Amino acid sequence: MVETPLLEVRDVWKAFGGVQAVAGVSLRLPRGEVCALIGPNGAGKTTLLNLLTGQLACDGGVVLFKGDRISGLPPERIWRRGISRTFQITATFASLTVLENVQVAILSHQGRSRDLFSRTGRLAREAALDFLKRVGLQDQAEKVCATLSFGDLKRLELAIALANEPELLVLDEPTAGMAPQERLDLMALAVQIVRDRAVTVLFTEHDMDVVFAAAERIMVMHQGRVIAEGTPQSVREDPQVQAIYLGGLC
Repeated sequence: MVETPLLEVRDVWKAFGGVQAVAGVSLRLPRGEVCALIGPNGAGKTTLLNLLTGQLACDGGVVLFKGDRISGLPPERIWRRGISRTFQITATFASLTVLENVQVAILSHQGRSRDLFSRTGRLAREAALDFLKRVGLQDQAEKVCATLSFGDLKRLELAIALANEPELLVLDEPTAGMAPQERLDLMALAVQIVRDRAVTVLFTEHDMDVVFAAAERIMVMHQGRVIAEGTPQSVREDPQVQAIYLGGLC
């Protein structure tokens, strides 16, 4: 019996005016895999992630999660089904503390959003501290989020995404704007955490050192289509990928 993939995308399309941003993409993501989606700027990577997580509606095709159709659902319903997402630009509550940011995510996941402003200080505190410990931010729990360094904001976003107890974690350029060693350290931390928790990961990234260190499988997009996929080594050696994207990058 063939196991149902955690995520399946069937012939998905999205156009903006006359530009076909995603042109008939299909993919299957099995449980437990760490998969990278790479390609040049404008290849359609972020648009595809937006289609998977409900930020955009598909013009055609279907997205299935655990065998159930999720294309057409709003982002909050997709999130509640077990898909968490981070973005290229950090999205946190700047005026709240680091701890409160994670508490908000936990309470929302538990369907207790009405408690966010009245009792947040004592609700889900231990669980939030545990998530912060996993990403190395427990000592900064009481800091106002606006005072964090960029690298620590990225770590906080990871903690917030994990607070949803996701089965699928979608990361859109999680190390963008970070120094080279910070990038490797953050992605190594993310991979360690998700493997410990048996979470599946789909991520985009331009740093090829990060991609080849973290990914078990790589898919390459160009002009809205997936032009290659396979192991890091097979993608690295693919002549078409070399010509279009990698070149002298790796």
